[in-house]
Amino acid sequence: MTLSITRRLPLATLGLATLLSAPAVAWCQTPLTRDNGAPVGDNQNSQTAGPNGPVLLQDVQLIQKLQRFDRERVPERVVHARGTGAHGEFVASADLSAVTRAKVFVPGTRTPVFVRFSTVIHGNHSPETLRDPRGFATKFYTAEGNWDLVGNNLPVFFIRDAIKFPDMVHSLKPSPDTNVQDPNRFFDFFSHVPEATHMLTRVYSDQGTPASYRTMDGNGVHAYKFVNAQGGITYVKFHWKSLQGLKNLTAREASEVQGRSFNHASEDLIQAINAGNFPKWDLYVQLLKPEQLGAFDFDPLDATKIWPGVPETKVGTLTLNRNPANVFQETEQAAFAPGNLVPGIEPSEDRLLQGRVFSYNDTQLHRIGANAYQLPINAPKAVVNNNNQDGALNGGARVGKVNYEPSRLEPKPQDASLRYSSLPLSGTTQQQRIAKTQNFRQAGDFYRSLSSQEQANLVANLAGDLGQVKDETTKYTMLSFFQKADSQYGAAIAKALNADAQRVRELAAALAD
Repeated sequence: MTLSITRRLPLATLGLATLLSAPAVAWCQTPLTRDNGAPVGDNQNSQTAGPNGPVLLQDVQLIQKLQRFDRERVPERVVHARGTGAHGEFVASADLSAVTRAKVFVPGTRTPVFVRFSTVIHGNHSPETLRDPRGFATKFYTAEGNWDLVGNNLPVFFIRDAIKFPDMVHSLKPSPDTNVQDPNRFFDFFSHVPEATHMLTRVYSDQGTPASYRTMDGNGVHAYKFVNAQGGITYVKFHWKSLQGLKNLTAREASEVQGRSFNHASEDLIQAINAGNFPKWDLYVQLLKPEQLGAFDFDPLDATKIWPGVPETKVGTLTLNRNPANVFQETEQAAFAPGNLVPGIEPSEDRLLQGRVFSYNDTQLHRIGANAYQLPINAPKAVVNNNNQDGALNGGARVGKVNYEPSRLEPKPQDASLRYSSLPLSGTTQQQRIAKTQNFRQAGDFYRSLSSQEQANLVANLAGDLGQVKDETTKYTMLSFFQKADSQYGAAIAKALNADAQRVRELAAALAD
């Protein structure tokens, strides 16, 4: 083995004549290097022991390439793995100072954002045509820190208590023994969860297969709390309305699109932005005072419910105007969590939201690491000043000897006006369902809001999956749920499945709503 050492002189030591006489290509191309910055001499051939001998372990370029290749993937998101994202801006337009102190809503405020759209159940690179809720997660880089509004295209969810979230996802994921999604499994689960009737009715409608991310709405799903400068509380729901209009695919159209491209929604968004056709959404809010919650015949903090009759107010406009430069560094490493809140916005007592506030942040710390929020896509524009420290891949700039609080050596003052709002409580600790369940009425309201063709599509879509269920009790329980929501709705599905309509009616009559 022959060693060849080449001395590399700094530019400052090279004469002008040397610089001018060097080949132009040498000064306009950056040489290939290893991760430590050292230049690579040959990236085409491994180092071997002679022409016919084994490859040498000392070939650090080969070893590093293979090591880094083996580690290119972080753990895939358990849900929302398939997605695409874009940068943009939110411009506030309404004065909400009476209900929230959040600076993001000061009229005229322009806040940079990153939005990630996604499907929910299936893995990365799965077709974007599959029937599924669509994620609509927005990270606002506000002057007071990052606020994540993590929602879906549909305004409600399948469950109302986070303790059922792992079970729900497990039932909808591919079966552990076949790796194939199975309606026998998820309808077995949902036959025990009557509150899912509303969401199932929506997701089996054509809204479960949006034509594109640009042509769907977004919803925060949960009720949150607005808190004003005086500590006053107003409950709020968020709704993004697409200015491109709404467009969905029928099951047949979705199949045809999938035959041409299983990336159609990502391609549509990327191409629109590249062409300067920047998609926009107006943000609307619904507001309720705490004393108004009890006036409804359902629980307004139940994630399976919408707020009918509560007026919406436009508060700003979102524009997406830039595609990611690197999908992994931006879209895949983007860490959204409902617990990322700012002064003036707090979680409500919604039981599903309460669990998500913990679970999503915990997921990101597992998926990306303890320092996920140091990555550029997740880092706030506001100054971060706390004593969270160390951990793997820490790229922070912590200095000094004080890593605790309180301290008079390096004080980190807190503004008492930013304390969490107060909530009057009564009763005892418990494990019980909510008092006002009303599991079926809003499903029926939604069914009746559809056109006759949309109703027919919904029935056909549901019958296609429910017809695969072998367990008669599961099948008839689900049919009774749809019958309870609307008699015409239930009868249509029962007819499509050649089910015993009288049995369905009797089971539905025994259900309370």
